Amino acid sequence: MTKHTSSRHKLKGYVATPSAKQEKPVIRAVQEADSSVEETLQRVRGHQDGLTMAEAHQRYAQFGPNEVAHDKAPHPLIQLAHAFKNPFVVVLMVLAAISYFTDIYFAAPGDEEWTGITILLTMVGISGLLRFWQEFRSAKAAEKLKSLVRNTATVQRRPANGSSPIRQEIAMNELVVGDIVHLQAGDMIPADIKLLESRDLFISQAVLTGEALPVEKYDTLGAVTEKSANGQANGDTDLLDLPNICFMGTNVVSGKASAVVVATGTDTYFGSLARSVVSHKRVETSFDRGVSSVSWLLIRFMLVMVPVVFMINGLTKGDWMSALTFALAVAVGLTPEMLPMIVSANLAKGAVAMARRKVVVKRLNSVQNFGAMDVLCTDKTGTLTQDKIILEHHYNIHGLKDEGVLQLAWLNSFHQSGMKNLMDIAVVEHADELGKRVKPDGYSKVDEMPFDFVRRRLSVIVENQRGRQLMISKGAVEEMLAVSSHVQDGDQIKPLTEDERAALLKRSQEYNAEGYRVLLVATRDIPAEEAKRNYKTNDEAQLVVRGFLTFLDPPKDSAAPAIRALKEYGVAVKVLTGDNPIITAKVCRDVGLSPGVPLVGKDIDAMDDVALCSAVKHTTIFAKLTPLQKSRVVKALQANGHTVGFLGDGINDAPALRDADVGISVDSGADIAKETADIILLEKSLMVLEEGVIKGRETFGNILKYLNMTASSNFGNVFSVLVASAWLPWEPMLAMHLLIQNLIYDVSQMVLPWDKMDPEFLKKPRKWEANNIKRFMLWLGPTSSVFDITTYALMWTVFGAGAAYYAGMANGVSDGGASIMHSGWFIEGLVSQTLVVHMLRTRKIPFLQSTASLPVLLSTSVAIAIGCYLPFSPLAESIGFVKLDTSYFWWLLATMLGYMTLAQTVKTFYIKRYGRWF
Repeated sequence: MTKHTSSRHKLKGYVATPSAKQEKPVIRAVQEADSSVEETLQRVRGHQDGLTMAEAHQRYAQFGPNEVAHDKAPHPLIQLAHAFKNPFVVVLMVLAAISYFTDIYFAAPGDEEWTGITILLTMVGISGLLRFWQEFRSAKAAEKLKSLVRNTATVQRRPANGSSPIRQEIAMNELVVGDIVHLQAGDMIPADIKLLESRDLFISQAVLTGEALPVEKYDTLGAVTEKSANGQANGDTDLLDLPNICFMGTNVVSGKASAVVVATGTDTYFGSLARSVVSHKRVETSFDRGVSSVSWLLIRFMLVMVPVVFMINGLTKGDWMSALTFALAVAVGLTPEMLPMIVSANLAKGAVAMARRKVVVKRLNSVQNFGAMDVLCTDKTGTLTQDKIILEHHYNIHGLKDEGVLQLAWLNSFHQSGMKNLMDIAVVEHADELGKRVKPDGYSKVDEMPFDFVRRRLSVIVENQRGRQLMISKGAVEEMLAVSSHVQDGDQIKPLTEDERAALLKRSQEYNAEGYRVLLVATRDIPAEEAKRNYKTNDEAQLVVRGFLTFLDPPKDSAAPAIRALKEYGVAVKVLTGDNPIITAKVCRDVGLSPGVPLVGKDIDAMDDVALCSAVKHTTIFAKLTPLQKSRVVKALQANGHTVGFLGDGINDAPALRDADVGISVDSGADIAKETADIILLEKSLMVLEEGVIKGRETFGNILKYLNMTASSNFGNVFSVLVASAWLPWEPMLAMHLLIQNLIYDVSQMVLPWDKMDPEFLKKPRKWEANNIKRFMLWLGPTSSVFDITTYALMWTVFGAGAAYYAGMANGVSDGGASIMHSGWFIEGLVSQTLVVHMLRTRKIPFLQSTASLPVLLSTSVAIAIGCYLPFSPLAESIGFVKLDTSYFWWLLATMLGYMTLAQTVKTFYIKRYGRWF
């Protein structure tokens, strides 16, 4: 028992955890691989005829269903709470709490002011509820993608009365260790099993390895593994190559078998992957890091500006409570309080637009990550390729096209019994395309020697109408040459010399280097005196080599144009696969990717993190990878500063899907892949990804518009407040005015998700950059302050605010003229803040080279109209405004023309200085 417990700890792929430092899980099936059937049955307390119903029920009750760990959607209330987990929301909630204490809790009875806290809580509530509803709805849509078919397994069990065992179909999750299962073509492997009997059993492990071709499994271990003196397996052996073990989640391509279940649920190899993925904390994505950096930038500005405003107002005006209230309003003004809502609205709109393009967005933040993505890691099978094998060439021994070779291959593939493997299907389909001329008539099958992993060839004996028999064999090159003695050279049959053998091997290696899978076709005419009805494998001798068959996993028609499109948008494509590096390189060349020097899994294992980070910079193909190695490659790319997307649909892709900035799967993928992914494609096509990248960048661009415009405008307002606080005898605007101004402006920006982005902006990946936002604020903010100060002077001199102040002072009134100043600056501030949206939304000249969408034009026009109307409305007196002389609007027009000219000039210098906008 001890020997088996310790064996195979060094098998590649044995680790399913995301961190190499974590303890390696024990894979039960691996422990049983080199045990005898009797030993295995004894350990699992099984029987050749199966378990009794009572034993099965008892084990099910003890160990639970045959299910792997998976992400579970949290309760809706928890989802709702998470929707408010946002740095901006936290800032606003802190300000709301302060507002409550200053405006309500400590206010005198009857003087409570609810405006500020109401506005803040309304914005926070709308933002959070919008995010919750979109993510809740997306999660429900993702759940519907799961297969509704009840998966079953054929199990053999013994009745309680001791009669003969019976076979029955049961739900796959009801299987228990010790069950005897029966498999045939098309079945999914329901658990980790050890084969008891098998015949021509081929298993597709693509879901685990990415390898397109199936592998043969058989019921004896043979000499495939080596054991050292202490009973441990050779460290170079891959657990997925164990010939007598089949793993949960794979499926039977052809043949049949019976097997004993040695592990279920989380004890399976699939289960170890799923368990590590579910328990592994999701990494902080590009979006998370960006939001955090911007939040702290704004918080730092508030920590500096708000105390300064508070101290200046307190010292100059003498009313410290009023100064605190005003400073709080300034803090709110400096915070883009609508940003959570704008972000949510943009992301939700992007998700809806992507849904129309057959893309389900499970996590809203992934929409922005999609746009920020500059490296896409993808598997090969089914994404770049058609997920099938085709016959590409049929050559004679000199590498020239020869339909006679195809005719022989068709006779072999067409007449073999059982389910055809992928290469036989490719031969038959290719012959069907060419027609009857390559499908000889008049032949009937006599016998066959099926393919096996030792001989690595398949032979069929056919007979024509005259009774002449012909053996046709096809198989791996070296194994075919081992039983061949001659070659067909035109009309001549020549002995197979050593030189000719070397030439054939060299030619096949050249085909391999080009990415083709190669089979050799050979024949033997069977003389009448040797003809018989039953043949054995030792009859495969003295064959005549006729030519080559080359096969290819062909690229999708959409792959090459999609990769070109992604490259144009600044997204590099890297291929991470479990398949052969030579085959993968061929596919990459066909779709326009420069393969370079592939990096294989064993080389990655030999690298530390620093070396890997250096290697991934210049590597396009990563082949023969385990799940852990895929995850390491993704993390290395992220460590180099890239925003990484990962497209995968297999069980082995789950760790990398979780670690990527945006995990992408397909609706036909494994459940664990779909659960782990952020985005699910209803169509496995890179063209869909290109559309997603564009939509992600549009979404993020509109978020950046709001953030940059609002942050710079608010900073300009606060800068203007500092100047006014030091100069004017009263506050330039009441706290309530600041909040109303922000509310009108922010509501007008709710339509920004429907704005257009300049095509130039979409060409490059975009990320959150706090330093760029800071620079934008410092450059563009003071431009508005210039005209705020001119407005102060205008209201003080031309419109009589100064005269009213001095007249009021003479009569003992300290705030004379304040209403005139408040009204004038309110309108100018709101109009300039709103109008500049059109100046800053594009690097081009507004209205002439780039015009905003109709919703933005309408919303900004309505906001300006409301702002201009308020001092003249019936509400004016109640909120501290007075009517202004109509000549004010001519001055306002001149001010706006000056502001727009200055803003355009500063924008031009900014772009020349930094080479970018936003």
